[in-house]
Amino acid sequence: MMYDTDILIWIQRGNRKAARLVEKDQERSLSIQSYMELLQGARDKADQKVVKDFIYAFDFQILPLSENIGHRALVYVEEYALAAGMRSADALIAATAVERNLELVSSNTKHFKAVGELRLKAFRP
Repeated sequence: MMYDTDILIWIQRGNRKAARLVEKDQERSLSIQSYMELLQGARDKADQKVVKDFIYAFDFQILPLSENIGHRALVYVEEYALAAGMRSADALIAATAVERNLELVSSNTKHFKAVGELRLKAFRP
């Protein structure tokens, strides 16, 4: 499974349900976009280290951007930005999941529901 940024934020806030969801998954993936968002949200180097240690400890596979992911994300923004409010970061995350044929877990399903080919799993904290 691939996890949206919000799932890891829930874990950082102490949400046990989110932690159990990730703990039971043997193949954890994260878009490089989500990883960058987590690092960007850090207040200082110590917070960044916590993020890096967490990603390493849970053995997340960080999925890089590719030409296909970039192109697909562009299509999503063109198709869904005006009608559904699709933002570029969410388009990159959705495109990564679709290109890698992975289910995306998110509590922000409204950000992704317009993308018909995306396998989306809703998380309710």
